[in-house]
Amino acid sequence: MMLRRGFILFLPRLVGLLVVTCCSMSIVYMLACTPKGDIQQLALPRVHSPTVKDGYEAILQEQEEQHRNYIISLTKQIAQLKAELQGRTEQLKSMQNQYRDSLDIQLGHSKPEKAQANLLAFLRSQVDKAEVHSGVKLSTEYAAVPFESFTLHKVYQLETGLTRHPEEKPVRKDKRDELIEVIELAVGSLNKPDGISKAKPRVYTASDFVEGIYRTEKNKGTLYDLTFKGDAKHQFKKIVLFRPFGPVMKVRNENVNMADTLINVIVPLAKRASKFRQFMHNFREMGIQQDGRIHLTVVYFGKEQMNEVKSILENTSKSANFKNFTFIQLNEEFSRGKGLDVGARFWKGNNVVLFFCDVDIYFTAEFLNSCRLNAQPGKKVFYPVLFSQYNPSIIYGHHDSIPSLEQQLTIKKETGFWRDFGFGMTCQYRSDFINIGGFDLDIKGWGGEDVHLYRKYLHSNLMVIRTPVRGLFHLWHEKRCLDELTPEQYKMCMQSKAMNEASHGQLGMLVFKQEIETHLHRQKLSNKKT
Repeated sequence: MMLRRGFILFLPRLVGLLVVTCCSMSIVYMLACTPKGDIQQLALPRVHSPTVKDGYEAILQEQEEQHRNYIISLTKQIAQLKAELQGRTEQLKSMQNQYRDSLDIQLGHSKPEKAQANLLAFLRSQVDKAEVHSGVKLSTEYAAVPFESFTLHKVYQLETGLTRHPEEKPVRKDKRDELIEVIELAVGSLNKPDGISKAKPRVYTASDFVEGIYRTEKNKGTLYDLTFKGDAKHQFKKIVLFRPFGPVMKVRNENVNMADTLINVIVPLAKRASKFRQFMHNFREMGIQQDGRIHLTVVYFGKEQMNEVKSILENTSKSANFKNFTFIQLNEEFSRGKGLDVGARFWKGNNVVLFFCDVDIYFTAEFLNSCRLNAQPGKKVFYPVLFSQYNPSIIYGHHDSIPSLEQQLTIKKETGFWRDFGFGMTCQYRSDFINIGGFDLDIKGWGGEDVHLYRKYLHSNLMVIRTPVRGLFHLWHEKRCLDELTPEQYKMCMQSKAMNEASHGQLGMLVFKQEIETHLHRQKLSNKKT
């Protein structure tokens, strides 16, 4: 009886709970199934709106229209993307075919089609007319087209103009794209199977690129000479490319082994023992310790300070265990041409690379490799354009102290200039020097002998490589122009002296120093009055 009464009391509560649960589920279902617009959730039909059925039909029609428009928009975008993709694909195929043809073209090969044969004949004529396989005879030293040199990150250029620097990143898009394209084509050519070797080929990348030089002959095309790391130390890969106003052509792909290539550095000297000590410090670090394939020939004029120079040379020999040196003493008036000529002819060993050097030159181990790579017996001589240092006392006059020599050797327009009028530092094989006739020994004293030898090479069939190099510096020293010089030599000496001191801007500050100080003094007085 009590159980029945309890059930009757609990039944209304159970019915109420079930009603609340059903209502809640209905509300949740309506919220979950209500269609949503593109921006916000659509509201439920209100009391004064059309019937629930009509409201939902309107909502469904509106959403269907929105979906239809969205599908149409997506269809148009997909069509546009397909068209653009097809255009890019055709463009890529065209570029690949162009590059494949440009690298597969060999200079002695022609295809049967007449049009292709005519094109190849034209390209071959462009290569033959340019200085690719051999040099051409030139009338003056100004007729030679200089090379520019570059690495992965920088270009070293002669014609800097008013706003450009002697070394800078290739910021111009056309120049940057050109050099990147050439490096990539060279890497692709190096990685192309030769079909001969069965060994697994090495994969070259742009990081293997060491340096390159290039020059453009306006009516022929652009010649690129690129150097890559080889398979072992002191071994390199050189690849020569030519752009005859069209696709780049592979001219040569060769292994270059410089492991046994000795350089004989010849230095003519008279007095200047303190400068020779500085030179030997550089020679020991770069030539002996880092490079190791080097010989030094010192041709000394007179006897004054000779013992001190010999002592410096012997001390370096003992401390560095270096025996590859020759000391020649001449009892006559100093003549740079005579000293270099005597030093070159004194060598009795195999054919050797001669580096004609001066005591006020600083070189790096990288330059010595450039010296080897750009000289070839019977074919090429190397005439690097060195970077000449300004007077440190003027450049760093506003500093607390002058930096060390190594810190001074930076390539900037404030610190120096490309010495493009100098031809004294050169690398060439001894056989070429002997065959060309050597120096004119009638030229005495300072200047003239280097230009005379340079012109001899220009008038020959040897190729003259003329390019600025980042590892060869002329150290500043006070220049004295002697009265004994001829008028032409004296003029050249004074021009060189003026250029050695400072840039135009720095010299201008010195010339107008008094005027600048007067102006600053007036401004100071004016500020006090106000």
